[in-house]
Amino acid sequence: MLTVEEIHTFFGKSYILQGVSLEVGEGKTIAVLGRNGVGKTTLIRSIMGLVPTSRGRVLLRGEDITGLPSYARAKRGVGLVPQGRQIFPSLTVLENLRINARPPIQADGPRWDLDSIFGQFPVLKHRMSNRGDQLSGGEQQMLAICRALLGNPIVLLMDEPSEGLAPLIVQEIAAMIEDFKANGLSVLLVEQNFNFAMNAADYAYLMNKGRIVYESSPAELAENREVRARFLGI
Repeated sequence: MLTVEEIHTFFGKSYILQGVSLEVGEGKTIAVLGRNGVGKTTLIRSIMGLVPTSRGRVLLRGEDITGLPSYARAKRGVGLVPQGRQIFPSLTVLENLRINARPPIQADGPRWDLDSIFGQFPVLKHRMSNRGDQLSGGEQQMLAICRALLGNPIVLLMDEPSEGLAPLIVQEIAAMIEDFKANGLSVLLVEQNFNFAMNAADYAYLMNKGRIVYESSPAELAENREVRARFLGI
């Protein structure tokens, strides 16, 4: 569904991504883990087209989208739940949701609209007249995820969705990701919460200093204490 081939990304003279490659299969959740500052968010932003890559390719269902602006990638089915939620604080919940609503790309795929969002996430329906800055952290994260879903993506990029949230809310987000997989949505999950990521993922990559340094199933990574200690500090 999504293929990243040897992408290189610079910030000024800083060489951030140094030839990163990975794959996200259809209906799979792929986790990318690593310490702070290793390039995980830059990877997400590079895939989304928010920062330019100097080399390499990003393929969506085999189509090279590397040269496309971010809005064109979104129209082709790449959704983003950004780090820090980045909802519009002065807009209501309903306005935040409507701003990204578009019809599904695949006629036979899952369809997200306001009715299905409010049916599955009634807390947002009850809060739909509230401004974004009147929501709790967990509600804001739920809003950020549902805003991305209303774009009816085929691949969802999630950047640190559990950051700063209570354990109960993290469990709810984990359940949401399980539902995504059941409906065939592919997810690329960047996370620092190891247990959350391992429970959600079908496959895992570790990043260090802008490179993929290890990849395996979650079970293999959980058993590899040397790799976890070296690259995750756990």
